[in-house]
Amino acid sequence: MQDGAREAGQGRPNGDVYDWFRRGTELLGQGNAGAAMQLLARALESEPASRAIREALARAQFEARSYAEALENFRTVALADPSDDYAQFGWGLSAARLGDFEASAEHLALAVAMKPHDKHYRAALRQTRATLKARAGGFGTVGGEASPA
Repeated sequence: MQDGAREAGQGRPNGDVYDWFRRGTELLGQGNAGAAMQLLARALESEPASRAIREALARAQFEARSYAEALENFRTVALADPSDDYAQFGWGLSAARLGDFEASAEHLALAVAMKPHDKHYRAALRQTRATLKARAGGFGTVGGEASPA
């Protein structure tokens, strides 16, 4: 059977949790977020305390435009380790996609404070702040896309 194939009659992918995680992250890297979500969700069911699996699942959910689910998983990782800059970044981007620009600015600012030289973090924070300013009656443009993947 091929990697990721299902065991006969059980509806489970072949392999163990690490295999599911590895294959899920490979699928995500290949741009197949939907399939990655399925494998990573299965892995997380087996290892619910794994921040690495949860973060990878959040990335897949974000890429699949399941922003509410991505936000919950990024939030769980960030609450478990508030110094995780990437989880803060993902939380901020997910909040922005859901229209909560205040929360987005807070978490993106935390990510930038932890990793100030990351151009993706800074660009996302600039974009969110521009949106907040525009909504408050200020001026500025909102453009470009940022992604946690």
